[in-house]
Amino acid sequence: MKETLKPGLEHTFSFLVAKEKTVPYVYPESDLFREMPEVFATAFMVGFMEWACMEALRPYLEEGERTLGTMINITHQAATPPGMTVTAQVKCLEVDGKRTLWEIEAWDDVEIIGKGTHERFTVNNEKFSARVAAKRITA
Repeated sequence: MKETLKPGLEHTFSFLVAKEKTVPYVYPESDLFREMPEVFATAFMVGFMEWACMEALRPYLEEGERTLGTMINITHQAATPPGMTVTAQVKCLEVDGKRTLWEIEAWDDVEIIGKGTHERFTVNNEKFSARVAAKRITA
């Protein structure tokens, strides 16, 4: 990771919520999920928040690096129907070696939908892929 990454970095990221990002699509194998209302799923909101942090980090990664989410602590405060745009504002709170900590607030066209914190670690793509491959072999 480049040394120019410092706490205080802010990034705004938006996404149009499609029907496929609603609760019934989280685990369509489950009748419990299929029977839920078509609103932006918490699972997809978490992914969206991670994506916003990944985009903020993108210019600071060296060749062959990626970041992995290791902790997320968020609230999901309001339902968002498909067709609305969600926007996340992320702010880097800490940079500690390969670890970054982010503050996140997200809203739709009407109100705040969620907020919290998220931690990411920067890893080498090849080394991480090799560890995953070794795990497959031992399983």
